Amino acid sequence: MTNTNSDIITIALDKLDRDPKNVRKTYRKEGIEELASNIRADGFRLLQNIVVRKGDKRGRFFVIAGERRRLALALLAEEGEIAKDFAVDARLRDEADATGISLAENIMREDMHPVDQYEAFKVLADDGLSIVDIAARFATTETIVRRRLALARVAPALLQLYRNEEMNLEQLSAFTISDDHEEQVRVWESLPSWNRNSYTIKAALRRDAIAPSDKRIRLIGGMDAYEQAGGEVKRDLFDERSQGYAVDVALVERLAAEKLEGLAADLTAEGWAWVDIRPEIDWRDLNGFGRVYPEQVERTEAEQAEVARLQEEHDELEGVVESGDGDEGTEARIAEIVARIGELDREVYASDDLAWSGAIISLDYSGNPVVYRGYVRPVDRDSDAEADQAEGNGDAATSVNTDATLQAPAGPNVLHSATLVEDLTAQRTAALRLEFAKNHHVALASVVHALLLQTILTHSRDHSCLDIVLTSKPIAGSMKAPENNIAVAGLSELAERFDDHVPGNPADIFDWCLERDQHELVELLAFAAAHSIDAVKDKYDYRKTQRAHAEVLADALDLDMTNYFEATAETYFNHLTRDGIEAALVDIKGPDFASGVGRMKKAEAAAYAEAQTKGSAWLPSPIRPAKAAANVVDRLSVDDDSDDEVHGVADDTGEADQPEDELMQFPEAAE
Repeated sequence: MTNTNSDIITIALDKLDRDPKNVRKTYRKEGIEELASNIRADGFRLLQNIVVRKGDKRGRFFVIAGERRRLALALLAEEGEIAKDFAVDARLRDEADATGISLAENIMREDMHPVDQYEAFKVLADDGLSIVDIAARFATTETIVRRRLALARVAPALLQLYRNEEMNLEQLSAFTISDDHEEQVRVWESLPSWNRNSYTIKAALRRDAIAPSDKRIRLIGGMDAYEQAGGEVKRDLFDERSQGYAVDVALVERLAAEKLEGLAADLTAEGWAWVDIRPEIDWRDLNGFGRVYPEQVERTEAEQAEVARLQEEHDELEGVVESGDGDEGTEARIAEIVARIGELDREVYASDDLAWSGAIISLDYSGNPVVYRGYVRPVDRDSDAEADQAEGNGDAATSVNTDATLQAPAGPNVLHSATLVEDLTAQRTAALRLEFAKNHHVALASVVHALLLQTILTHSRDHSCLDIVLTSKPIAGSMKAPENNIAVAGLSELAERFDDHVPGNPADIFDWCLERDQHELVELLAFAAAHSIDAVKDKYDYRKTQRAHAEVLADALDLDMTNYFEATAETYFNHLTRDGIEAALVDIKGPDFASGVGRMKKAEAAAYAEAQTKGSAWLPSPIRPAKAAANVVDRLSVDDDSDDEVHGVADDTGEADQPEDELMQFPEAAE
């Protein structure tokens, strides 16, 4: 032991012991190893002297402060990197100070700010120290060193914001995908404070760079295929998968186009009249198309014999598997048989159908190619119908439309506010639901129809107003007074009746259903399926084709809305302007009964209209039977001084509006 000044002494490592008065009792093994690595990298020198007091035995010392350093040195000695009696400089203090000194060292300390760490790492790198050496010196990974160096390269102005706690680490990390300081600052300042998350920052910095999850990247075979084609990749050090982003957008587009064009060439070789490439497609995009379907190819005698032989072998192998004696070879052979039988079950499109129909290539969510075959463009379908008519195959007085049964009825286009139309059609939907629930045959046929449209005839689901798998849209919110609706009350009564019989525990319902006879099950089916009907015309009216089917359904159910709706001041006339009331009365009872409405107050006009309508079974056009609506001749009547919003509803058939003198407009009161 040698004194170097008044209170600094040198002590052999093996003479140092842990102080029982040290307030810190727990040390991480990893932390000790990291500190040992740092001491090793610095030539086995301690940056800070330990603090000791005399021990209970002569010549030994307790370490008041610096136990982690003692443990790290002991680890190095154990591994033979330093001597067991390695000389350690220490500051000698009295026992009375032990607890206070230990507590002060562990509490009165503050870690470096992260930015200071990042910048310090950058200084080491700038001085020529390699990433490997830096990682070894500070007992960390090379990835962490690279990340800290990347953070240090962020614009100084943004680092200062992080110092000031005006930006979090996740936000700061997002800027590491770009080295352009001006662009980094511009992006930060351009984004609103509520939208400065890491995703938005990265998206703004990437601009046109393409993520690995993009459909186009998946289509061409991933980032590896892109890089093999010579594409540049921008890596994100904070992306654990480190897939990076494709920078060469033109190359990605070219590779994707080549892939899709190759598929298109194969389809053209099949004989289709046209082939479209639509990377992005929605099922609504296919609504206007017609369809042709393939026909089953009759097997030859040899093929029939082969199928019979394969089916017999398949059944035998299935028995082997069920007995537990099968192996991987058995299952592989079963798969081969199934595949071969599938090859012999061929379907082909007729040459006449190929001549006027086509195929569409698209990409699914995962970027896999999807082919839609047998679609007929609307213009081709119309042309074919016109050709049939010209050849005498159709009635000259009737336009040909293969989907005529599902088209909305032609007729007067009465103008109502969107809110009122939604109210009225919601009431009609409630009535449809109740009548549907009570007509079990129609309900069963309709459910089967809806399911077929989703299984056998794909992309045709919109031709049914039943939303199955069972989805029930609440319609009370679309009504102005659902509590007064007769159909809603009827549905509630049915619900109460069935609720008395159905078990309360969901686990018991299936067994309970198995015990029901067919009549009870059909009754329940009709009740449940009724709730899926959606014939409401809301403000956006995305369901035109579905509502067209609702007209067909109403006819099948013999729906009579006069049993569920009566035009009164409360249900209808209060929601029109005086001009609208006058126009309605002209339609109901003629001009003589409507002439005085313009001189009445609104409430008087509504009450007068209610009195004149009572007992007439008159219905507003949105809920009239289609046939009745088609026979009404309306006249236009608009209040030029009215500020009320009037909602023009387009003909569901897609035809242009009728001339003004053939329309009646019922202006609605503003709501």
